[in-house]
Amino acid sequence: MKKVTKIIPDTSIIIEGILSKKIINKELKPLFIIIHEAVLSELEAQANRGREIGHLGLEEIKTLRELSKKNKFKMEFKGSRPGSFEIKYAKSGEIDSIIRELALTEKGTLITADKVQASVAESKGIDVILHEFHVEEKTGLVLDKFFDKTTMSVHLKEGCIPRAKKGRPGDWEYVFIAKDKLDHDQVKDLAKKIVEETGMRTDGFIEIERKGSTIIQLVKYRIVITRPPFSDGYEITAVRPVTHLTLKDYEIDAKLMDRISKQAEGILISGAPGHGKTTFAQALAEHYASQDKVVKTIEAPRDLVLPDEVTQYSISHGSNKEIHDILLLSRPDYTIFDEMRNTEDFRLFADLRLSGVGLLGVMHATKSIDAIQRFIGRIELGVIPHIVDTVIFIKNGVIDRVFSLSMEVKVPSGMFESDLARPIVVIHDFKTGRLEFEIYSYGEETVVIPVKAESVSPTSQLAAIGIKEEFKKYSDKVEVEVVSNNKCIVSVPSDKRAKIIGKNGSNIEKIEKKLGLNIDIRDLAGGESKVKGESNGENLTYTAKLHNTNIVFELSYDQANEDVDLFIEGDYAMSMRASKKAIVKISRKNKIGKVIADAVKYKELIELKRSV
Repeated sequence: MKKVTKIIPDTSIIIEGILSKKIINKELKPLFIIIHEAVLSELEAQANRGREIGHLGLEEIKTLRELSKKNKFKMEFKGSRPGSFEIKYAKSGEIDSIIRELALTEKGTLITADKVQASVAESKGIDVILHEFHVEEKTGLVLDKFFDKTTMSVHLKEGCIPRAKKGRPGDWEYVFIAKDKLDHDQVKDLAKKIVEETGMRTDGFIEIERKGSTIIQLVKYRIVITRPPFSDGYEITAVRPVTHLTLKDYEIDAKLMDRISKQAEGILISGAPGHGKTTFAQALAEHYASQDKVVKTIEAPRDLVLPDEVTQYSISHGSNKEIHDILLLSRPDYTIFDEMRNTEDFRLFADLRLSGVGLLGVMHATKSIDAIQRFIGRIELGVIPHIVDTVIFIKNGVIDRVFSLSMEVKVPSGMFESDLARPIVVIHDFKTGRLEFEIYSYGEETVVIPVKAESVSPTSQLAAIGIKEEFKKYSDKVEVEVVSNNKCIVSVPSDKRAKIIGKNGSNIEKIEKKLGLNIDIRDLAGGESKVKGESNGENLTYTAKLHNTNIVFELSYDQANEDVDLFIEGDYAMSMRASKKAIVKISRKNKIGKVIADAVKYKELIELKRSV
């Protein structure tokens, strides 16, 4: 125990509650504690602004007053309240200066947690106790007791029983995790402990502090604390990622992977809250970092769990201009902009993209098109395709849809007069190539029009006639649907498909090359033999194996040298002949082989039936 006559604490020690702990633990035994009025004034101002640290400091002074009666020391308040000059230049050290002057005048011991304050005081001959926090990063956190391995978030509110969301993105339950309701003091005390823990750890940050709310990132937890009058009572919401996925876990097809890795530099990752947007963004950031790319993030709060090589910037602690300047000067290859919310965020995203920075923006959207619509009115319509080229919609933790954006000058779908042509933002389904939406100006309004599959332009009608004539060579019954400039769907009777496709897809490849289109062959309703989901042949048991160059189906030995039909999700795909060892081998290099390989990979329904 260190005996000191007079202790003069500064604001940093009062806020952290260090002095009372040292007295309780018998590390210090003072006769007098003198608190400068400037400390009290600063705490009062913080509390009036609703900042948690102000309330913590006032609670510490109350605790010290109670200890003074028990431990028989005297508490005094001296000095004058700071003037406008000290308040204006508080961050430059004016408040610290008048606290040092009090310590010098009283010939007391200054106790502080600020190294600069301690160094200046020692240089002036003031006796100083510098408290340095010994951070124990591996110790448990006060919130840990509310979480288990399946807990996504915890919701604590005064007057309510604690509840939690348990499960995984898109598949969770909202359950009670205690029997008794929490009262006001319990939730307030928990909020106090969280703030104290944050201040004592290097992996904790108070990201945003307002009069009625505090947002904290503490290790793996993103914490929101709200209090009256902003909310009707004290409430704590803590969110934690439950899964850590890599890009391989999403089983992204080669076409999309190539887009993400080489072409797309303006990606939007959207989805409803809790469906796994941030988890996917995190996986994407790790993928880019593993490819020897310079990756940075813009977050508020910083809750992405990323390797040390990835620098995470907090927009809460810097202006948009500062973030803009830093990114342009540091020249990252990719930047993850997590949780874009307001107009300033969208404008910063647009400005950085137009400056040549590769960006991935994360935002809330209940439908895939909503992510693009949120740019309308904030950014010039014609600029949107230059800012965003790919939209990835996450639902239930998986990639649900992917859109690609481009700009065309044409007549809007459903209109026919050539003088109605205008610049249009066209949005295609990335996987199928089908036109899904058109965005254009109509009068003074900007409209987003879903393009119905049945609306066919005159150009598409002419193309369909030519395609139909080509397939008339193989079947009298042909239906053609042109879904985009480079893709069409041709429906024929199922008994004609094998002839059209040819051995290992050789014939359909010749037709595609001749017409310059990707052609999807499907069964025509009312076909003569093999219609969708039906076959007169019996189902055969098999084992499917994927190799680098082919797909192998191993049948029972009694099916050797037999003709076999292959169906995918009920659709006839091709006919084959089993070898003398009852093996069917299909090359992965042609189109039909790629389709079958994808069906095996993604566990679609594949049926092998004896040909009849």
